Amino acid sequence: MLRSLSRLYGSCSAPLPSPCDCQAAVAALTRRLPRQSSAPTYSTATSGRRKFYQDVSITQGEGGVYEINLDRRKLKTPGGKLFTVPNEALAVAVATEWDLQKDTLKFYTMHLTTLCNTALDNPTQRNKEQLITAALKFLETDTICYRVEEPQRLVELQRNEWDPVLDWIEKRYNVEISSSSSLLGPNIPQETKDTFRQHLASYNFWALTGLEFVIAQLKSVVLSFGLIDRHLTVEKAVLLSRLEEEYQIQHWGSVEWAHDYDMFELSARTAAGTLFVHLSSESSTIKRKLLQD
Repeated sequence: MLRSLSRLYGSCSAPLPSPCDCQAAVAALTRRLPRQSSAPTYSTATSGRRKFYQDVSITQGEGGVYEINLDRRKLKTPGGKLFTVPNEALAVAVATEWDLQKDTLKFYTMHLTTLCNTALDNPTQRNKEQLITAALKFLETDTICYRVEEPQRLVELQRNEWDPVLDWIEKRYNVEISSSSSLLGPNIPQETKDTFRQHLASYNFWALTGLEFVIAQLKSVVLSFGLIDRHLTVEKAVLLSRLEEEYQIQHWGSVEWAHDYDMFELSARTAAGTLFVHLSSESSTIKRKLLQD
C-alpha cells in the first residue's frame, strides 16, 4: 500500500510510529466494504463522486502544518477550511487514502480524512474538556462491565475473555473497575473516573477526537485503552466488543453477508481511529525506506 506513496513524498527522514500496521488494516478492510458507513456523526459525505484528480502530494505550510494537494489544488474541509494536519506522518497516511481511491471516491472508506475534518471543523463546537467528559460517559455503560446471568456457557465466556482485560487495566492504571449483571450497571468509583480523566487530559485535541471515536465504536473505555496501549490488537478488541453477539451467532447462525460486513466495517473504523490517535501524537517525519513496499 505504501509503495504508491514513494512518488508522493520522497524526502522523508524518520520512522512511522509502530502502529502503522493499523494503516494497512484500514486499507485492506475498507477496500472490502460495499456500502456507506453507519456512523453519521463522523461522516463527510453520503455518496461517492467521480474522481477528479490524478496526483496526490503533501507540502509543509506555514506554522509547520502539512497540507494535502490534489493535482496541486489544496484540499479543503467540508466547512471550507484549508485541510491541514499537525505532522508529516498523519499527512502521508491521509494522502494514502486519497491515492488509493479509484474511479469513484468512496468517502465512507476514508476514515482518517473524516477524523481530520472533524478535528478541523469541530462541527459540535466542543472543547477538550467536553471531549473527555463524552468519552468517560461510556465507562458507566462499558461493554465488558455488563454481564449476563444465563446461559451458563455465555457467563463463563464473558468471565474467561473479559476478566483478564479488567485485571490488566486495574493494574495498569491502579484503579478499581467492577462488573455487574444488574440493569443499573457496575459501580465505578469516583477515584477511577478521576484517574482516567487525568490520563485523557494528557492527549491533545486531535488525539482525543480519535480516541472518542474508537470508544464509540467499541462501546468500551476499557477495550479502547487496551487497544491504544497496544495490550490488545484491533482484531481482538473488536471480537471482545462483540462477544455476546458472536456467541448468539454461533448458537443461532447469521445472515451470511451481513455478519462479515459488520465485522469488516467495525474493524476498519476501529483500526483507523487507533492509527489516528497515534499519528496525531507523532511529531517526527517518516523514513523513506518505509515508503517502499
